[in-house]
Amino acid sequence: MRSRPVLYLSLVLAVCVVLYMTVGAKGAWSFVLPFRGGKLAGLLLVALAISTSTVLFQTVSGNRILTPSIVGFDALYGLILTGLVFFLGAQTTISLPPIAVFGLNTGLLMSGAVLLFGTLIVQTRGDLLRMILTGIIFATLFRALTAFWQRMIDPNEFQVIQGASYARFNRIETDLLPLAALLSFGVLAMAWHKRRQWDVLALGHDAATNLGVRVRRETVLALLLIAALVSVSTALVGPVAFLGLLVVSLARLIDPSVTHARLLPIAALVSAITLVGGQLVMERVFALSTPLSVVVDLLGGLLFFFLLLKGRFR
Repeated sequence: MRSRPVLYLSLVLAVCVVLYMTVGAKGAWSFVLPFRGGKLAGLLLVALAISTSTVLFQTVSGNRILTPSIVGFDALYGLILTGLVFFLGAQTTISLPPIAVFGLNTGLLMSGAVLLFGTLIVQTRGDLLRMILTGIIFATLFRALTAFWQRMIDPNEFQVIQGASYARFNRIETDLLPLAALLSFGVLAMAWHKRRQWDVLALGHDAATNLGVRVRRETVLALLLIAALVSVSTALVGPVAFLGLLVVSLARLIDPSVTHARLLPIAALVSAITLVGGQLVMERVFALSTPLSVVVDLLGGLLFFFLLLKGRFR
C-alpha cells in the first residue's frame, strides 16, 4: 500500500517520457533520439535537483512554505551572473568555458549559502515571520545591487544577462550534463544517506539536539547540498522561482508521510512529471507560445499566497 504512490507516479512519468521522445518526431531517429534525449536528461536532472533542494531547505528551515528561491538563492545567482559581466565584460564571460562558469557559480553560491542563509536559519529558527522578512531583505539587496550594476554596463552586454536570467526549459545547456550529473548524483547520494538525520532534524531544533543530532553541522551540510543542487538547476535552465514549492506541496498531498525516505522520491517524481509533461504540452500543443516557466511560476505563486493566507505552514 505504501509503495503505490511511487509506483503510480513512476508509470505516469514513463508515459510522459515515451510521449516526449516520440510525439511529433518527423526526422531520422538517429537524430531525434540524441537531440530529445539530451533535453530529457536535462529536464530530469533539474527536476531531481529542485525537488531535493526544496525538501532539504524546508527541513532545515523548519517550515513548509520556504524554498531556496523565495528567500534569495535565485537573487544571489542573478547577482553573481551580473557581477561576472560587470567586472569581466560580456565577451570575456561568453568566451569562458561553460564548465568554468558553472564551477565559479557553484563555489560562490555554496559560500553565500553558508555565510548568509546558514546564519539566517540558525538565528531565526522558530520565528517564521522574521525568517521570511530577513530572506526578502537579502533578496531585495541582491536585486538592488544587480540592477545597479546592470544600469552601468553596456546595453549589448545587458542582453547576455537577460538571456540567462530566465528559466528556459526548451534550451538546456547539454554540454554541462556530464559534470552536472556527476555533482547531482553525489549530492543526492549524500542526501539519501542522511535521510534519517533529516527526519530527526525536521522534529525541531530542541528535539533534534536532545536526540543527539549536531544541528549546526547538519544545517551547514544541508545548505551546501542545497546550494550545489540550486547551482545545477540554474546552470542548466536558469532560475525557477516557485517550482520547488509547487511540486513538494503536491508530494505532501499525495503522501502525507513526514519521512524523507518517502518524501524525496515522491517529490522527485512529481517534479519530473511536471517538467517533462509540461514541456511536452507546451511544445506539442501550444507550440511554445507560452514558456513553461511562466505557467509554473503562476501556479506556484498562487499556491504560495494560498499557503500564506490559509496559515498551514510550520
